[in-house]
Amino acid sequence: MLKALVIDDEQFAREELTELLLETGGVEVIGSASNAIEGLKKINQLKPDVVYLDIQMPQVTGIELLSMLDPDSMPYVVFVTAYDQYAIQAFEDNAFDYLLKPVEPQRLKKSVTRLSKVHNQGLTLPVQSVNEIAPENLEQIPCIGHNRIVIMSSKSVECAYSDISGVHVRSSTQTACSQLTLKVLEEKTHLIRCHRQFLVNIQWIQEIKLLENGLAEIITSTGFEIPVSRRYLKVLKEQLGIQ
Repeated sequence: MLKALVIDDEQFAREELTELLLETGGVEVIGSASNAIEGLKKINQLKPDVVYLDIQMPQVTGIELLSMLDPDSMPYVVFVTAYDQYAIQAFEDNAFDYLLKPVEPQRLKKSVTRLSKVHNQGLTLPVQSVNEIAPENLEQIPCIGHNRIVIMSSKSVECAYSDISGVHVRSSTQTACSQLTLKVLEEKTHLIRCHRQFLVNIQWIQEIKLLENGLAEIITSTGFEIPVSRRYLKVLKEQLGIQ
């Protein structure tokens, strides 16, 4: 049985789709979310097989959420939209399924049957299809602060790093936790890898201290210290035009 997560900013739409999914007999709804940021957190926590994703949502759209998922572990995605059939031809051409609002039970059952067959065969959607639909770059990075949701411009971020408590995104004014992986941030933003656990925005580098054994340390414009491993020092120098 498919494990599903429903993401839609309208409570009635979430509840109605949940009921329809349960009626198909082939889906267990393990959670729901009212926005993309909450949805991203639940995708990482619950590991659903399929996400039923609304396209039009405030702050972060369903399309933008798609670009935040790690292609190596992303679930199947079924878009739920009020767009007419011609406007969403691009999704159909790229092997993503979609449901038009209001969702028709027979159309949903057909979709579930098809997804179940694909899932049981252990197949995945091609990464190329994901990249053709998702934005190439993340202009904003959703983060979770103290009792609040923080949207940080990717250009304002000086670095990102991971530790035992998760991934942290740092700007000149604040540091917040993100549900995005370092891999996604590296691929979708201006941040470059300088260490296994650190990414840096070269626009925020003030100084690079060369240490012993081929190691180095970056000092950012705000005085934050970032380690540079031997593996990434050469690449960092090339990015900065240093021989």
